[in-house]
Amino acid sequence: MLFGLSAVTGIVDAVCYLAFGHVFTANMTGNVVLLGFAVAGAESLSVSRSMTALAAFLVGPVLGVRLARSMRSSTNRWPAAAFGSEAGLLFMSAMVAGSPSGGADAPSASTYLVIVLTGLAMGMRNATIRRLGEREVNTTVLTMTLTGIGADSVFAGGSNQGVLRRVGFVMSVLTGAAAGALLLRYSAALTLGVAGAASTVCAIAAYLDAQSRHD
Repeated sequence: MLFGLSAVTGIVDAVCYLAFGHVFTANMTGNVVLLGFAVAGAESLSVSRSMTALAAFLVGPVLGVRLARSMRSSTNRWPAAAFGSEAGLLFMSAMVAGSPSGGADAPSASTYLVIVLTGLAMGMRNATIRRLGEREVNTTVLTMTLTGIGADSVFAGGSNQGVLRRVGFVMSVLTGAAAGALLLRYSAALTLGVAGAASTVCAIAAYLDAQSRHD
């Protein structure tokens, strides 16, 4: 499930960076850096688009935590609901991107709407992963994952603890980004739809896991 969500991260950022104004809506470290570049007047970057992505991402965790608290914690079904909500937001963004006024050359309104929807989805997901206790691998940022690979390696006197899992997350994001870039050759709507479908599969997996624990 976490590998799948990591792949969705790569797809979403591929779409938003390559087709919707050079902005990240999953990787906020990169987005803040791009915001700094935009403030300095770097060509093809936009302060307003980066700020919109940042604001939408910040609202996402609020919604994610509210959702978790509104459901009975004993059922452990709130992760499935959160990932399902993520899928719904991604499908909505696909609809916007596929509309006659959407796509890579979309007017400002459509571009910003895709940024908001994907930013909300990624922010909600991050809050959910954090609430699950997965702090090292949050499926959107790989800095600590890569740090762990190096710090726990035999070269640093470690035992390569968790190296396969960590490398798996890195490769998942990489694969998702490559797949997103390739799918963009057809359409942004298709790419976001694939991301939504992948998140749906992850939501179903989370639900089945919760069901088995409950039973």
